[in-house]
Amino acid sequence: MKKHIILLSAAGLLLSSCGVYTQYKPATEVPDGLYGEETAAFTESPDGSPAASGDSLNLGLGGMDWHELFTDPHLQALIEQGLQNNTDYQSAQLRVEEAEAALLSAKLAFLPSFALAPQGTVSSFDSHKATQTYSLPVTASWELDIFGRMRNAKKQSKALYAQSRDYHQAVRTQLITGIANTYYTLLMLDEQLAISKQTEETWKETVASTRALMNAGLANESAVSQMEAAYYQVQASVLDLEEQINQVENSLALLLAETPRHYERGVLAEQQFPADFSIGIPVQMLSCRPDVRSAERTLEAAFYGTNAARSAFYPSITLSGSAGWTNSAGSMIVNPGKFVASAIGSLTQPLFARGQLIAQYRIARAQQEEASLAFQQTLLNAGSEVNDALTAWQTSRSKSELLDKQVASLQTAARSTSLLMEHGNTTYLEVLTARQTLLSAQLSQTANRFSEIQSLINLYKALGGGQE
Repeated sequence: MKKHIILLSAAGLLLSSCGVYTQYKPATEVPDGLYGEETAAFTESPDGSPAASGDSLNLGLGGMDWHELFTDPHLQALIEQGLQNNTDYQSAQLRVEEAEAALLSAKLAFLPSFALAPQGTVSSFDSHKATQTYSLPVTASWELDIFGRMRNAKKQSKALYAQSRDYHQAVRTQLITGIANTYYTLLMLDEQLAISKQTEETWKETVASTRALMNAGLANESAVSQMEAAYYQVQASVLDLEEQINQVENSLALLLAETPRHYERGVLAEQQFPADFSIGIPVQMLSCRPDVRSAERTLEAAFYGTNAARSAFYPSITLSGSAGWTNSAGSMIVNPGKFVASAIGSLTQPLFARGQLIAQYRIARAQQEEASLAFQQTLLNAGSEVNDALTAWQTSRSKSELLDKQVASLQTAARSTSLLMEHGNTTYLEVLTARQTLLSAQLSQTANRFSEIQSLINLYKALGGGQE
């Protein structure tokens, strides 16, 4: 007995050194400067203290619940509807269930398998009386996982199950931010439409005033024609904006898995968002962002796949047996039947498939290396997305004050030129230029406000926001 224990211990040490039983070590470090060099001020919590791991995840933007970020009640209702009805999100949930079933199957592989295999025969020789034989055995088979094949398969299935949950979370984040982006696009278009309609009314009055000046001999027909052309251009832009609103509403309907309709919504100028937030330290990306977690789960599954391919070089040991009743005792038939039992142990060692096993092992190793490179690239992509979104948010906030001042100056200029034209101190071209420049600036001001909101949403997504 002691010899058997010594042999098994030696075999265990040998297999461990060969990598059959090695454990995957999760990533705990990220490249230096993952978010870029200009984000130090945003890697602190709102109170100024450095963001750390653990409980401080809730201090960062990525750890914020989407209800806290998106406070518009209309938007909240739409997101709730999307989480209930979106087909991609439901498909992701089904993938989780599939992976869970695969993991359960891998766990059950450690247990013996039982089967009832009843048999019956009727035979007759040279017109003699037919003989009937039967057997009612219960067969059992149990593979001893000494060399780690089933253990590695179970760990691989466990990693794939975790990956499916990460994919489910990624779809959830994508859905929440997609609905939010679409909603705020509608708010931007609504405001631009309101500005354009207001401008349309102003141009209508300007055309009438210019025509009156022409009738009084203070303006010519060219001035009236130029004003009318500008008026028609604004009317055309109103129609374009209405068409865009319809298209965006249709896009929102697709996200909500329903037929197109009009959606009740708020006003862009009334939207409120956190003024101070942190983006957390880069290492939090490993636990917050679902696509990064998913890429690492793929690497983990490939790691255990390599272990499984390595364990295929070792023999498999299977215990099998049967027990039941039969009336066939070799050349005799006995009734009633007698109890019979048998047990068999088998060891299977691949002899002529070594080349195939080596090829499969090389494939597994290459897939592991490929998964490692994909994980590194996913992490770099995540850091780049954070930097892009943060830079866009900072730029939009910086432009906001400048655009406000520009619009205020252009409004004054438009009023002044209109009054001067009415009194004959300026030309219609100055009025035309002032009004067109004002409209362009007002539309840019609205677009910049949307860009600020959109970059904040993209930053929330890049940090892995929207977690359950």
